[in-house]
Amino acid sequence: MTDQGIVVLGIPIPSSSPIFLSIIAIHVAAGLSCTVAGRTVRRRQRPGWLPLHVTGMAIAYILLLTAFYVDNGPHLPLWRSLPPLAHWLLPSLVGVPILVWVRRYHPLLGRVHAVPSRDAT
Repeated sequence: MTDQGIVVLGIPIPSSSPIFLSIIAIHVAAGLSCTVAGRTVRRRQRPGWLPLHVTGMAIAYILLLTAFYVDNGPHLPLWRSLPPLAHWLLPSLVGVPILVWVRRYHPLLGRVHAVPSRDAT
């Protein structure tokens, strides 16, 4: 579903700036590539597939949100008051720390840092 959302977000861009359109196109292409990579890793399920899948899907979602806020941010109530650079950076500043935390501490990813118990005396 994410890949269709990325494609739909990339089509109706009402801007005349070729630089703006090319940057949005790069974001859409990168997000679509991450989505396809995440789905491919999921289908093959080789050892260690889950961290790659989680990373690919999270990066695709971050890029999708970045493209959405850059395109629609000036028209949204809260985002309208932010500078244009915030439209580019906020999705990554929120999403990347969440991705790092999940990769490090989520039990399904197998890298949980267990605290030794004090009962073994």
